[in-house]
Amino acid sequence: MPTYRDEAVVLRTHKLGEADRIVTMLSRRHGKIRAVAKGVRRTSSKFGSRLEPFMVADVQLYIGRSLDVIQQAESLGSYGSEIVAHYDRYTAASAMVETADRLGDAEATTSHYLLLVGGLRALSRGAHASRNILDSYLLRALALSGWAPALEECARCARPGPHDIFVAQMGGAVCASCAPVGAPRLSGATATHLRALMTGEWEIIDAAENSASSSASGLIAAYTQYHLERGIRSLSHMETNR
Repeated sequence: MPTYRDEAVVLRTHKLGEADRIVTMLSRRHGKIRAVAKGVRRTSSKFGSRLEPFMVADVQLYIGRSLDVIQQAESLGSYGSEIVAHYDRYTAASAMVETADRLGDAEATTSHYLLLVGGLRALSRGAHASRNILDSYLLRALALSGWAPALEECARCARPGPHDIFVAQMGGAVCASCAPVGAPRLSGATATHLRALMTGEWEIIDAAENSASSSASGLIAAYTQYHLERGIRSLSHMETNR
């Protein structure tokens, strides 16, 4: 049967029968893949631990009628153990893979794969605050999908900014003339933090006050869930852990 090989990060798994699992992965070249890992739940399985959420693997699959079947899996990035050992890393990683899954097949590009792997690697190493890694990932993943928030000019009339009002439903920052009545204003620190998260300026991000990063997180969560048209369950856990 025809086979193919690719690098993939595991997004989620579901039990199938007594010993198998359905594994949903975001791959480097083939987009989102749903495949069966046969016998993976048996203790004798050679690659069970390589197909857990947050793990990155080199997988070989053959094309099935409804689902592909995983033949081999070699570990490329064992990020799961370091992530699940810390609640903040685990909830951030869960929100990231849930977002990657929700973005759908059309947006599953190589850039999305590399962005997600980079985010999971940073979480596993504790390189930055987990919420900041998540927020930067969300903004950049949405931008790759064509939903980059306006941060420098008005999202509605394109008036040059920066502007101090952010409305998720209108596409980001808006000028005072376009803003709806009662729209809350951004502090300068929050606006700076949002722009740094989008561009990955980690010296600025790491130095931000808690009030600015917390405010930015709320705006990013609202913006993400508005464009995905449904809630990200894991984000609610991040909110309670803030």
